[in-house]
Amino acid sequence: MAKKSYHVIAKSDGQWSVKRTGTDRVTGKFSTQKEAEQEARNIIKRSGGGEIIVHKKDGRVSTRVTLSSNQNPPKDSKRDCVGSNPHSVKG
Repeated sequence: MAKKSYHVIAKSDGQWSVKRTGTDRVTGKFSTQKEAEQEARNIIKRSGGGEIIVHKKDGRVSTRVTLSSNQNPPKDSKRDCVGSNPHSVKG
């Protein structure tokens, strides 16, 4: 199943709204952009991952944030250099 995307959009009345891609219905209205972004983040976390698309007041896209459903992503692992010394330089 495709991950869901939610847009954080400025409204003409000065409020911010959260709206799912492909729908006309607003999920919520908020006083600040930060509150709207936090709500979009909460919705995506509950639904198993997706993308937040934040718009500027003029409607242009400001940022995109992708959230994974994996709460514990693997840490970067350093590969061991088997049979060689990574500190030696051969010319």
